[in-house]
Amino acid sequence: MVHLWVRAESRPNEDRVGLTPQGAAALIAAGFRVTVEDSPRRILPLADYVAAGADTAPAHSWPTAPREAIIFGLKELPEDGTPLCHRHIMFGHAYKGQAAGRVLLDRFAKGGGTLYDLEYLVDADGRRVAAFGYWAGYAGAAVSAMALIAQARGRICPPIAPMADAASLKATIKPSLSALPQPPRVIIIGAKGRVGTGAADFCRAMGLEATLWDMDETAHGGPFPEILNHEIFLNCILAMPGVPVFIPNSAKTAPRALRVIGDIACDPGSDFSPIKVYDQITDWAAPARRVHDAPPLDVMAIDNLPSLLPRESSQDYAAQLLPSLLTLDHIDQGVWARAKAAFDRHIATAQALHLSRNTHPGA
Repeated sequence: MVHLWVRAESRPNEDRVGLTPQGAAALIAAGFRVTVEDSPRRILPLADYVAAGADTAPAHSWPTAPREAIIFGLKELPEDGTPLCHRHIMFGHAYKGQAAGRVLLDRFAKGGGTLYDLEYLVDADGRRVAAFGYWAGYAGAAVSAMALIAQARGRICPPIAPMADAASLKATIKPSLSALPQPPRVIIIGAKGRVGTGAADFCRAMGLEATLWDMDETAHGGPFPEILNHEIFLNCILAMPGVPVFIPNSAKTAPRALRVIGDIACDPGSDFSPIKVYDQITDWAAPARRVHDAPPLDVMAIDNLPSLLPRESSQDYAAQLLPSLLTLDHIDQGVWARAKAAFDRHIATAQALHLSRNTHPGA
């Protein structure tokens, strides 16, 4: 019997979940066992999972779960260095050269566990089977607009908190945005993808015209001086080999209308990041970081943006992922086998690099 263990998220301001009570009921009806940890801030209450037939466990008790249980969460695990012996379904952020990712892979190697990275859960054509992208784009555009509004008032974007729904978010922002001397010009790169679609939909809801760029407009590899003619730049393209640099470090001092960068894809720790004016993510307490003063340039780079709208984003994502979860009884096939192959490749690379460094410490 497959035992799926839904853990409580340990990250602050993370209210999302990847399985709804309805999804738990579907898994249980298919013969799975589902355990859901208690969580005081999960957007969907534990009582609804109990009513669906799920077992419960104390928050953060997954390290003592049965060895055969598959641990399912969204964001990162506590960084305590302990070896990881279970199979984990989560966003690992471990395959693009991130320092924290190398540490995570080392923990899996030491414990004998396996990472099924949700970012690499793909179909036979290489397309992700589930993504939070739309709501990341929507929320990222919203917070970037908040940053511009705050900047117009001589401030840096104040702390943010989860909203009840998209309608509440729009009602909060639109009056202040309309009060600006002129509507900001927005450019979105990656506009045809899920993230870019969400960002563009927010702009339309605010009455803002956006310049929509995708592969055709960026194929020449840069430079891209047109970006600097817009007040807001929204990056919706993942960092990966071959992605050009959209914002070089020289943009800080170049003549520009650009005032806010919303790096929605948000991977500054990657060697392939296309935004070179910053190197650390931002967070809910400080959503934007000023990287230049005159004229001001602020960067928004929150890496769990969909949690700004946790109910809508959880329900959307869980509906996309459920068909794959229902195949966990064949974890050696399909999307799970492809995710395992990606993990095996990166573990082998990490171990080879570790061995090389130990063999040639001065290299």
